[in-house]
Amino acid sequence: MRWKVLACTSAAVTATAVIGASGVDAEGSWFRRLRTPDWQPPPQAFAPVWTALYLDIAVTSAVALSRLPARSGYTRALAGNLALNAAWTWIFWGAKNPRAATAEAALLTASSADLVARTAKVSPGAATALVPYVAWSAFATTLSAAIAQRNP
Repeated sequence: MRWKVLACTSAAVTATAVIGASGVDAEGSWFRRLRTPDWQPPPQAFAPVWTALYLDIAVTSAVALSRLPARSGYTRALAGNLALNAAWTWIFWGAKNPRAATAEAALLTASSADLVARTAKVSPGAATALVPYVAWSAFATTLSAAIAQRNP
């Protein structure tokens, strides 16, 4: 892995985290009024999970980008994925639209699975390390859907 590539993926992932986190309002009255499923993780679980996932995305993407040809499309796929990642919070909290957030999370899950497939072409180990991101995105889709269903 090239360190310059890791610096770039780390910067991109950090920007995604900052943009996404700035849209969260977990203490706001709208969110507090929502009916949520019993299996929703406690609010304090999200920061450590996302921190680990963002670190994972930065490292595995740097591995892939260091091994793929420049015109592989991975950079564009990663940028699209990170845009979807940051947008979810703005759709859910900013627009207060769990239904649209569910659809967006499903796109994020598909995009994350695509990153795993692209990464697997050059590093099966890095691809395997990226699978939890797909799992968490799928969980977010399911959770968003459950919230949307309970709050028509």
